Amino acid sequence: MNSTVHSEAGSYEYKYSTFFELKANFSLSWLPRQCAGEEKRVGTRTVVVGHRPVSETDAYVAQKFCDNRIVSSKYTLWNFLPKNLFEQFRRIANFYFLIIFLVQVIVDTPTSPVTSGLPLFFVITVTAIKQGYEDWLRHRADNEVNKSNVFIVENAKQVQKESEKIKVGDIVEVKADETFPCDLIFLASSSIDGTCYVTTASLDGESNFKTHYAVRDTTVLCTDEAIDALTATIECEQPQPDLYKFVGRIIIYGSNQEPIARSLGPENLLLKGATLKNTKKIYGVAVYTGMETKMALNYQGKSQKRSAVEKSINAFLIVYLCILLSKATVCTTLKYVWQSNPFNDEPWYNEKTKKERETFKVLRMFTDFLSFMVLFNFIIPVSMYVTVEMQKFLGSFFISWDKEMYDEEIKEGALVNTSDLNEELGQVEYVFTDKTGTLTENSMEFIECCIDGHKYKDCISEVDGFSQTDGPPKYYGKAEKSREELFLRALCLCHTVQIKEADQVDGLIGHPERKYTYISSSPDEIALVKGAEKYGFTFLGLENDFMKIRNQTNETEMYQLLHVLNFDPVRRRMSVIVRTTTGKLLLFCKGADSSIFPRVQQEEIQQTKVHVDRNAMDGYRTLCVAFKELTQKEYDKIDRQLNEAKMALQDREEKMAKVFEDTEADMHLIGATAVEDRLQEQSAETIEALHAAGMKVWVLTGDKMETAKSTCYACRLFQTSTELLELTAKTVGESERKEDRLHELLMEYHKKLIQDIPKNRGGLKRSWTLSQEYGLIIDGSTLSLILNPSQDSSSSNYKNIFLQICLKCTAVLCCRMAPLQKAQIVRMVKNTKGSPITLSIGDGANDVSMILEAHVGIGIKGKEGRQASRNSDYAVPKFKHLRKLLLAHGHLYYVRIAHLVQYFFYKNLCFILPQFLYQFFCGFSQQPLYDAAYLTMYNICFTSLPILAYSLLEQHINIDTLTSDPQLYMKVSDNAMLQWKPFLYWTFLGAFEGLVFFFGVYFLFQNSSLEDNGKVFGNWTFGTIVFTVLVFTVTLKLALDTRFWTWMNHFVIWGSLAFYVFFSFFWGGVIWQVNNLSFSDSSKIQTPPHPEMKQLWKMQNTSCKVTGQSSRTSTVEGRRPFLKQQRMYFVFAHMLTSVSTWLAIILLIFISLFPEILLIVLKNIKEKNHQTGPFDLPMLVSYRRIENGYVKTEDAVTNLAERYPLRIL
Repeated sequence: MNSTVHSEAGSYEYKYSTFFELKANFSLSWLPRQCAGEEKRVGTRTVVVGHRPVSETDAYVAQKFCDNRIVSSKYTLWNFLPKNLFEQFRRIANFYFLIIFLVQVIVDTPTSPVTSGLPLFFVITVTAIKQGYEDWLRHRADNEVNKSNVFIVENAKQVQKESEKIKVGDIVEVKADETFPCDLIFLASSSIDGTCYVTTASLDGESNFKTHYAVRDTTVLCTDEAIDALTATIECEQPQPDLYKFVGRIIIYGSNQEPIARSLGPENLLLKGATLKNTKKIYGVAVYTGMETKMALNYQGKSQKRSAVEKSINAFLIVYLCILLSKATVCTTLKYVWQSNPFNDEPWYNEKTKKERETFKVLRMFTDFLSFMVLFNFIIPVSMYVTVEMQKFLGSFFISWDKEMYDEEIKEGALVNTSDLNEELGQVEYVFTDKTGTLTENSMEFIECCIDGHKYKDCISEVDGFSQTDGPPKYYGKAEKSREELFLRALCLCHTVQIKEADQVDGLIGHPERKYTYISSSPDEIALVKGAEKYGFTFLGLENDFMKIRNQTNETEMYQLLHVLNFDPVRRRMSVIVRTTTGKLLLFCKGADSSIFPRVQQEEIQQTKVHVDRNAMDGYRTLCVAFKELTQKEYDKIDRQLNEAKMALQDREEKMAKVFEDTEADMHLIGATAVEDRLQEQSAETIEALHAAGMKVWVLTGDKMETAKSTCYACRLFQTSTELLELTAKTVGESERKEDRLHELLMEYHKKLIQDIPKNRGGLKRSWTLSQEYGLIIDGSTLSLILNPSQDSSSSNYKNIFLQICLKCTAVLCCRMAPLQKAQIVRMVKNTKGSPITLSIGDGANDVSMILEAHVGIGIKGKEGRQASRNSDYAVPKFKHLRKLLLAHGHLYYVRIAHLVQYFFYKNLCFILPQFLYQFFCGFSQQPLYDAAYLTMYNICFTSLPILAYSLLEQHINIDTLTSDPQLYMKVSDNAMLQWKPFLYWTFLGAFEGLVFFFGVYFLFQNSSLEDNGKVFGNWTFGTIVFTVLVFTVTLKLALDTRFWTWMNHFVIWGSLAFYVFFSFFWGGVIWQVNNLSFSDSSKIQTPPHPEMKQLWKMQNTSCKVTGQSSRTSTVEGRRPFLKQQRMYFVFAHMLTSVSTWLAIILLIFISLFPEILLIVLKNIKEKNHQTGPFDLPMLVSYRRIENGYVKTEDAVTNLAERYPLRIL
C-alpha cells in the first residue's frame, strides 16, 4: 500500500489508501457510549502531562512508549535484496524457472543456462526495480513527515523539534492550517470557549469542519507559562484503529484542592493527519505517537483479490505443464528405445567415455529427462507475467485520463486504487449499490413538515451554506401556536450544527444580514435548521454551553445545553437535554419513525404516521420529532448515570447505550419532517444500461422501505409491470408465528418463480425476460431471520430458498440494512454456484464492508466522506460514470488481456513444437533446433512489444458504440474468451502452424544443396529458417487480429520484424568476426578421434541432425556458452542468398496464416451480403450459467455480434 505526503505552507497531508470499516458520523460524537465502572484497568495506559510528576516527593519514572516515527516503507537498504527475492520466488512461475536454471547449471543439459537465466533475471530485475521505486517513494514520504518541525512546550518555553522526536506526554502547540503531528488530547485554544475547528480530509475525505472541545478545566490555560504549570494525568485505552472511538479520563491536580476527574471522548481527541482550521493555535498533550496513532493503525493492506483471468492462466499453465512433462517423458522413453540398437547407442565414430559407461542407467534416464525438460521449458511463458503486469499497470491510466469521467463540480476524475482487476470490470454479473449519495445526490432539500398531523410545506435547499426558497410557506391547516413553536424550537435545538463566520461570496442571493454559515457533517441537519428558519426560528449558535435562537418575534432565546445523546446507527436517533431560562428541563429527540414510534404515546402516532408514510412513498427522507419534560429529580438521576458512564474506561459504549435507552422513553410525539434527496443525473439511464448488459442490480440501503421503493421506481430499477414480492416485517408480522409465516411466503414465492416457470429452452440470455418480471423487497429484520435462524426452527434451508428466489428476480431491494448485512448479502451471492462476478458501489463508511467483500469495489467520491473511495478498487465521481467504466473500459480490458494470454500460449507452442519434432530426426540427442541467442530473445525482444501494444490500444469495437449498445457487453461475459473451447482453438492453431514450420522446411531440405554451386546447408540453417518463419508468422498473426491501428502498432509490429532481421545479420556476421580467434579451439574439440573419418564427420555435423543420426559431439557443442561458438557464422546471410529459401519462407508464412486469412475473407463476404440468421460460429457465442443449464445469446445479441464481429477463438 502506498502513502503520499504533500507539504504545503508548512503543513503536510498524509494519505492512506485503505482503512478499516468506519462509522458514519464523526462530528460532535462526544459523550462516547461506553460506560461506567472502575473495576478493571486492563488494556489502559497512563500519561503524565508535560512529564510533570503528580507529587514532588515521588520519583518520576518515564513510561516507555514508541517514538513518533512513521514507517510505511516495506524494505530497508539492508534487507531489500533478500526480502524482495524471497517474495518474488514465492510466485510459482518464478520458482519454476529458478529450478530450471539451476538444473541447467548443475546437470549437463543441451542449452546454456543463459537461455533461461537471462529471461528470469529480466523478470526479477524489472519487478524489483518497480517495487524498490515504490518503496523509495514511501521512504521519502515518511521522511517528510518525520523531519517536519513542531513546537513543544518545555519549561514554559517553546522548543522546536523534529516531529519524530515527540514523546507521549509532551505538550505540543499547533497553529492554524498546520497538521497535528500525533494524536493529542485537546487542552486549550486561542478561542475563549475552548473550541477548535478541524478538517479530516486526509483521514476520511470529509472537507467540512468538525468542532472539538478542550477539557473544561484547562480551557483558560492559553499561554506557554500557564499550560506548562498544569499537573495532570490521563488514563485512556490502549491504541486501537477506530477513528471515531476514544475512551479516557483526565485527572487534574491542584495545589489546594482535591483532584478533579473529567471524562474524555472522541470530541477531545485531535487525530494525527487532521488539520487545524479557523483557530489561531491550540495546545494538546500527546497520547498516541508514531505507529500507535489511529491513522497509522489504519495503515493496512486490503485482502488480495484475484481476477478470473488469473485463475484461467493458472489452469492453462497446468495444461501446458502436463504437455511439457509428456514431451519430456516421450522423448526420454524413445531415446532409450532408439538406443537399444547397439549401433545407435554407441557408433564407432562417437564412443562413450568411461564415466558414461559406469553411470547407472536410472540416473542417466533421470538426467536425460531433466535435459528434455530444459530443452522444452520455453513452452511455459515466463515473460507473460511481466507483460500482464505492465498491461494492467499502464492500462489503468486510461481510466484516470478519461475526460468523460471527470467531474467539474469536485474537480476530480476517476481513480484507480488497484490495477489488478481491470479485466474484471468486463465480467460483472451482479451490481450491489447503496442508495443515499450513490443513486441520489445526498444534497438535502427541506420539503415539508407536519405538526400534530397538520401539513406545512415549503422548499428550502442548501446552497453553499445559505438558504433559498421558491416562495412563501404554504399551510394546510394549522396546529396550535404553542405546538408549532415547540416543534420549531426542537428543530433549532436538537442537532449538532455549528456556526462559522461566512466569507464574502459575490453574487450569492441569500439573507444580506447573515454573516455566518452552518457547519455539520450531516447535510440533512442543515436542511432542517434552514427549514425552521423559514418558519421564523433561527439558530444563532452555541456559546459557553448556551444555545441561542431567534424566535418569530425577533427575540433571542437562550437554552443551556446540558447533554447531547449522540446519533448512532443502532439507535437511529439523537437527543439533547436543555434548560430554559425559567429553569424548565426539556428533552428533544429526533430519529427514524421505527425508532421514535415505540417510545411515544401510542395515541399520538396515527395522525403523524399518515404523513410519514405518504412522504416515504414520494421518496422523501423522513424524521420524527418528540419531546418530554423532565423533573429535577429525573434529570439528576440521568446526569449522574451519564457522568458515571462517561468516566468509565471499560464497557463505556454498552452502559451509555443503556442510559440512553432509559432516558429516551415515554416521550410525546410533536411531528415529522420530510427532506428530499434528489436522484443523481443519469442514474436511471445507467441502471437501464446495466440491465440491458445482462447485469442484475440490487439496492442495499439503510433507508425506510417506502422511501427506497419510491427511489427504485424513479431510477427505473422497478418497472410499472414488475410484480413486487415482499419479505418485510409488514408481511411477515411481529407475532410469535413470524418464522412460520416467513416459511409460507418463501415457499409461495419459490413456487411462483422456480416451479411454475417452464425451463428456458429459447435463445434468451436472461431467463427473467421470458415472462413476468419480478422484484424482491426485503428488510434487515427479515434477513436476520433467514441468515440467522433460531436453533429450534426448521429453517435451515431458508437461505437456499431465499437465494434461489433472489437469483430469479430482475432486481432486489434490501432496506433497513446494517453495514454487516450488506456484506453478508454480497458474500451470499458471490459464493453461489458458478461464482458470479460481483460489484459493490457506495459512497459512505457504511458501504466499506460490502465494497471490500465484492470481487470489484467502486467508491463514489461523495459527501459522506472518502472512506468508501479509499477502500475501493476504483473510485468515480458519480454513479453515471459506472456505465462507461463497465461497458467500455471493462469490455476492452477483458478482450485485450484475454487475447494477450491466449496469444502467449499460442506463440510459445509454435516455438517449442518444432523443437520437439526435431528430436525424432536427431536420435533424441537433445540437440537444440534454435541457436541459444534465439532461445533467449524470442520472448524478450522479438515478440514482446507487438502484443503489449495490442493489449493497451486495441479497440475491436468503437468506445462510443460499446457505451451506446449495452448488449455488446454480454458477448464477452462469463469469461467467454478464456473458456476451454477458445483455448483449444488457439492450441490447435499453434500446433498446426508448428507442424507447417517444421515439415515445410524439412521437405525443403530433402535436397540439402540449395544453391547452384552445390553448397550444403546444415542444421543451424535449418533451425534458422524455421525460426524466421516462426517470428514472421506469429507477428503477422497479431497484425491480422488488430482492428484499431495507431502509429504505435505499426512501429512495434514492423519494427520488431526489422529488429529481428537486423539482429540476425549482426549476430551472424559481426560478432563472429570479433570472436574468430576461438574457431581453431572449437574445431579441435569437435573433431572425432579417428583422422580418417574427418570428412565423414563434417557431413555428419552439417546434415545428420536432419536425417536422423545422433552426434554426442554436437550435443556438447550446444552446451557450451553461445558466445564462444561460431556455429551461426554468416548463417542468416547465406540463407537469404538462396532465392528458393526466401521464396519457401514466404510460402510457409502464407500457408500458416491461410486459415486466418480465409476466416477474414468469409467474414467480410458475409458482412457484404448482409446475411442474417443464426450465428454459425459457436466460439462467438457467449454462454451464461443458469439453473436449467446453458442458454445461448438472444437474437438481439447475435445481430450485434454480426454487426461488430469479435472472433473469440
